[in-house]
Amino acid sequence: MCFVVKPKKFNDRPFPYHHELELTVESLTNLGAGVARVELGDPGTKWVVFIPFALPGERVRARIFRNHANYSEADLVEVLDPSPQRIAPRCPLFGTCGGCQYQNLAYPAQLEWKRRHVAELLQRLARIDAPVSPVVPSPREFGYRSKLTPHFSAPARGKINPAAPGNAQGTVEPGPLAVGEGRAANPAGMPPIGFLRAGSRFNLVDVPQCPIATPGINAALENVRAEVHARMLRGEYSLGATILLREAREGVITDPGAEITEEVEGIVLRFLGRDFFQNNPSILPAFTRHVREQASAGGARFLVDAYCGSGLFALTAARAFEAVAGVELSPTAVDRARTNASANGIANARFIAGDAAAIFAGLEFAPGETAVVIDPPRKGCDAPFLQQLLEFRPARIVYVSCDPATQMRDLSMLVPGGYAIETVQPFDLFPQTRHLECVITLARTTIGQLAIA
Repeated sequence: MCFVVKPKKFNDRPFPYHHELELTVESLTNLGAGVARVELGDPGTKWVVFIPFALPGERVRARIFRNHANYSEADLVEVLDPSPQRIAPRCPLFGTCGGCQYQNLAYPAQLEWKRRHVAELLQRLARIDAPVSPVVPSPREFGYRSKLTPHFSAPARGKINPAAPGNAQGTVEPGPLAVGEGRAANPAGMPPIGFLRAGSRFNLVDVPQCPIATPGINAALENVRAEVHARMLRGEYSLGATILLREAREGVITDPGAEITEEVEGIVLRFLGRDFFQNNPSILPAFTRHVREQASAGGARFLVDAYCGSGLFALTAARAFEAVAGVELSPTAVDRARTNASANGIANARFIAGDAAAIFAGLEFAPGETAVVIDPPRKGCDAPFLQQLLEFRPARIVYVSCDPATQMRDLSMLVPGGYAIETVQPFDLFPQTRHLECVITLARTTIGQLAIA
């Protein structure tokens, strides 16, 4: 007999714990979960159930594990009627590791659902109905990711017991690997080295190989895991840590302070291993070319890259402008951008360590002849920056974002401030996952208010 232990604070409305339902999946959320609806009470009243790894059009059996105020979450128990778009995932850990959401979905369908998600967010968050272009696909569907950061927790009391039968947090069972050669198996008693388990904020899954990472990173991962295991056995870890593996011209780098090199559209960029840099080199030429073409399309003579980092967009776009200014709050990033400009013989770009309170102060560019590229962190732009941007009033804004939700929130300030959307172009920098980059081009209109509520 099997007993199911219900969580102490489980809300049993509208479904008891582990209640099973047969449902038809209608769509996908932007987090990658299937969306189904079930009638409750009055006819026509539908209750939403989210089911990770279920695909649109499928009939599935799902098991409830959490009820919220207006929706429930369920585990996928069985696919009764599979979608024609369902494929076999390449990774044996798919569905357990939380890194990928779409390995079971054919790649063309992944691209279409990502396009739909951008359109839905644009309508729901920015209240704008604008066409969204088809997603630009990645040249590589697997083996594209040039940076990997697996994590591990410290062994209990800092000691490893080699005789222990395994680790409850998620040791991988033996089985065939889809990528790489051999297996850096997790020895008995070792904490897992990998990524968060799907649906968990704390538990790790042991990941010996990752099919979305480059072959070079997977080869290096086996050696790095062996080194970490050896240090665990020597009792050298009292705390957990994050491992850095980054592939560049120099090979696979594990030192966060090491200088590494990438080349994009003939521009050689140097930056530190710990620095932010886009992690899908195969799509970067198309990505930077689009940003450059959109920024220069209106005939702007000048370009401002307002989150310039080590100079990716400023330096790949410099050929299309009379003068370029990169603005960045980090003085060390500005130093690297200046070095990169000099090393590439780019004389029409200068880089400024900006003040957060006066980002555009001191620029001599005429706003009506200037385009501004912004590529903020995932949280988007803050209100003071947007206020300064609207007060500067450039002719064009090219907004690059890794989180369309925060991008749409910012659009709800930019559009009333006097800008109209020209193009919405998503790029799939992260195949097999729910993530994407979205580039939205805005042109200045004649009417707009500068104040942001």
